[in-house]
Amino acid sequence: MAVAVEHPLDKYVRTEKLPTLWCPGCTIGIVMTSLLRAIDQRIREGLLRRDQITFVGGIGCSARIAMYVRFDSVRTAHGRTIPLATAIKILRPDHKVIVVGGDGDICAIGGNHLLHALRRNMDLIIIIVNNMIYGMTGGQVSPTTPLKLYTTTTPYGNPEKPLNIVRLACSLGANFVARGSATHPHILQQIFYKALGKRGLALIEVLSSCPEIFGRHIGITDPVKSFMTLREKIKVKSNPSLDESEYDWERGFVIGVYLDKDDPGYIDNLSLLYKSLRGF
Repeated sequence: MAVAVEHPLDKYVRTEKLPTLWCPGCTIGIVMTSLLRAIDQRIREGLLRRDQITFVGGIGCSARIAMYVRFDSVRTAHGRTIPLATAIKILRPDHKVIVVGGDGDICAIGGNHLLHALRRNMDLIIIIVNNMIYGMTGGQVSPTTPLKLYTTTTPYGNPEKPLNIVRLACSLGANFVARGSATHPHILQQIFYKALGKRGLALIEVLSSCPEIFGRHIGITDPVKSFMTLREKIKVKSNPSLDESEYDWERGFVIGVYLDKDDPGYIDNLSLLYKSLRGF
């Protein structure tokens, strides 16, 4: 007789929605698990309450994380996660608002919103799962597709310089900026744990393998080979410099925490404004 075994994270997952819609070999599940482990650790330590967590997802493979977690969550239009998350945070400043999405959802269609959230140091955790392509909509080139790689819309190779998310976030005023990888889940969990304790904006770029779409275009469709190919390109550093954030498929990617400061976040500045207005 089969015996049902409860996973320690089942209490945080909408198990009735399983199995997920992600393709076999997709590493988004690793990202979600690493995040839930970090949340669970914070809750067990008494540093975070479950009823103070809200997820916001848009459209795309990675945004589906918001469907599977058993927290207050909402999905919105493609590219519009950050405005909705901003509204939630202003209305419920006691909540830890977590935005989940892909490189296309947040950096392309939602790129303008990302810029303004960064400059405001908006009190959000923004997780960009970067599989370097539009995975759900047909394999088109995305802002993070590495130079010269093939996609549906760049059949002769990508001629565009890819976006360095880390450098962008560091330059515009976020408090916490890190790059992780689904190939290194324990490091990713540590990064998420730190981000959950920050005020202001915490941005985490997570490199992710996509054998079905990205891999098919570059000739690596085997899930294990796709995973190991990305893993071999990852270099782990404890305190990488911004110059080491260079984004290059051939030379690899450095993961780690690039920026960690404690400037007042947008909610802090808004509270000070409200207090000053009460004097009139």
